[in-house]
Amino acid sequence: MIKEFKEFIMKGNVLELAIAVILAGAFGLVVKTFTSDVIMPVVGYFIGGVDFADLKIVLKAAAGEDVPEVAILWGKFVNTIINFLIVALVLFFIIKAYNKTQKEKEEAPAPPAGPSQEDLLAEIRDLLKKNN
Repeated sequence: MIKEFKEFIMKGNVLELAIAVILAGAFGLVVKTFTSDVIMPVVGYFIGGVDFADLKIVLKAAAGEDVPEVAILWGKFVNTIINFLIVALVLFFIIKAYNKTQKEKEEAPAPPAGPSQEDLLAEIRDLLKKNN
């Protein structure tokens, strides 16, 4: 059973999937930082110098240190939507580039085909008729 598991894990698809998941997690962190630290400060500057991640609707104010406030953190939600859109855009460009390479492979001209089996048989028949 351990041998079968080792063979399963060492297959190319499983390793490729594991690498893809790890890279996707790292890419998600890069996009999150890019959104939070680069894009949102610019957006915040244009809406009046507000830190966008701090925008919220307070439903119930904090009642001392023991009871936290109840709020809808819509600024963080918008940050998450922007993160998603950036990831989707990057993936769109990756898939588009991949599809372009696949299309070029498909459009490569096939080598000229030789004579068909019927043509060869007809040629042999004609040669045999000549020799008889």
